[in-house]
Amino acid sequence: MLLLAPEAALPGINHARELLAERGMAVLGFWALLNLVVSCYHVARTDVRSEVHHFHLMNMSWNVINALLAVWGILQAHPQQVAGLGLAESLSAQFSFEKILLLNVGLDVAYLCIGSWLRARAAAPAAARPERLAGFGRSLWLQGGFLLVFDAAFYFVYHQHAAELLQLLS
Repeated sequence: MLLLAPEAALPGINHARELLAERGMAVLGFWALLNLVVSCYHVARTDVRSEVHHFHLMNMSWNVINALLAVWGILQAHPQQVAGLGLAESLSAQFSFEKILLLNVGLDVAYLCIGSWLRARAAAPAAARPERLAGFGRSLWLQGGFLLVFDAAFYFVYHQHAAELLQLLS
């Protein structure tokens, strides 16, 4: 696309960027739905005093939020409506979304740390409801780990559009 004149390349870059955002949210939505189906099945069939029950209970809660975020993200992506954006607006949209992804990477690391902290608290002799702490911690490891890989990979793929946009400045 960069072989075209800047004004001709910009709509294609914007379209591809928005399409990528939409597809990324679809991946998140698929992850959320898969987790909801599996965890709903297991929550109904496990002892409420078990670590496995609390693991799936936390997964359900976590993935309701993921599903809502995915739907919101898909509704916010407008691949067919970004043709009229100028270069300044395109750069702003690009870097705003990149900031969100980098913030999410930091939050994902925090989720992994909190999961470890919960698992450590569960192992303490005086822990109240250790099965809940351990199950929630394990869920945070799974969800935080997936989201860390997802957000970091999404950032690196999405960032390729920044390079294309910045080349249009020269």
